[in-house]
Amino acid sequence: MHAWTSPEVPHIVGSAPILELFDTATGTKRPSAPADRANAPASMYVCGITPYDATHMGHAATYVAFDLLQRTWLDNGRTVTYTQNVTDVDDPLLERAAQRGLDWRQLAEEQTDLFRADMEALNVIAPQHYLGAVETIDLLIPYIEKFLASGLAYTVQAGEDGVEGDVYFDSQAAQNDAWKLGSVSGYEREVMEQFFAERGGDPQRAGKRDPLDPLLWRAARDGEPSWDGSSLGPGRPGWHIECSIIARSTLPAPFTVQGGGSDLIFPHHEFSAAHASAADGKPLAELFVHTGMVGLDGEKMSKSLGNLVLVSKLREQGVEPVVIRTVLLGQHYRTDWFWTDDLLNDAQERVNRWRERIAGTGLAEATALITRIRSRMADDLNSPGALEAIDQWAASAAEGSGEGEKVIRQALDSLLGLKL
Repeated sequence: MHAWTSPEVPHIVGSAPILELFDTATGTKRPSAPADRANAPASMYVCGITPYDATHMGHAATYVAFDLLQRTWLDNGRTVTYTQNVTDVDDPLLERAAQRGLDWRQLAEEQTDLFRADMEALNVIAPQHYLGAVETIDLLIPYIEKFLASGLAYTVQAGEDGVEGDVYFDSQAAQNDAWKLGSVSGYEREVMEQFFAERGGDPQRAGKRDPLDPLLWRAARDGEPSWDGSSLGPGRPGWHIECSIIARSTLPAPFTVQGGGSDLIFPHHEFSAAHASAADGKPLAELFVHTGMVGLDGEKMSKSLGNLVLVSKLREQGVEPVVIRTVLLGQHYRTDWFWTDDLLNDAQERVNRWRERIAGTGLAEATALITRIRSRMADDLNSPGALEAIDQWAASAAEGSGEGEKVIRQALDSLLGLKL
């Protein structure tokens, strides 16, 4: 699977402070690089879409947030290796394809292409590795076989449908120095059980050793796609093992940041970390970074609820992508917030003011603004603070004859992805 076309990122002179990020696993802000190696290589994995519908604003907020992370690292002088997956076979995709009378592969391809087009429009730098679950199934089968052989996985008896061969991860047996149940989420058992049931788990499955044990391999069912699983038999992989093994096959162990929406903290990132550490004894990632949820009319924006504001629809209506991106940057990535037309209108006015002001920018004021933006972004990607700094500059009197205009344009593009 090919990534979208990546924009060129202008180089901005000067130095930037080391970025600190809020780490979910420890509940603290932590430097994203060692103090003595500020420009050390960085790496991140961000969980991608399940392509059964178009990119909504919740998706866009997450991928723009991690685009800001990549841009800030690049401004720190770091090389970045970025992997993103697409879950191109999963129950919601199969269900939606059946509802629309489409082959699930066709629906996945259509929606993945639309997602890439939306990301290009929003000026998001593409990941170096963009991999579908289907194309990586052969990579993870040996891991599951190894877990079975070492007692870290087990096969359950036939379920209500009479199918045998489902393989589960033994979450109690797999705990080690690199991972223990709850080490990523910090949740109490009661909360884990609630989220596991709500977010694709099957706590009531008969034969499991622990209700929280996640599925590693789903044995083939009639009417469902399946693949040759070697000794596992025909079937398809569980969700968490896909991301874990894609990350391990493309990034260092551990890599720098595991990212995604806050709804992925448990069970998805918890068990992705578990699978990785069970395989090699190392943590999945150094930092776990999560974005807040985006809502509409008092509810979380989600495909299941259908309360979606779609990037593609806004673009069709003539809304400039830079305006959409400005709305997203106006909310701190860790906060939960609600989309409104007022936010969109305010963002358009902001962009207009910036464009009106930029022609008279002097070099000294351009340099000062860049310093302020860098300072705010180094503090846990404080993009609302960066936009406030731009607003203050836009409201001030010009201090030159325009020699700083090109510098400002390049800086806003490079640091924030705002192409004026």
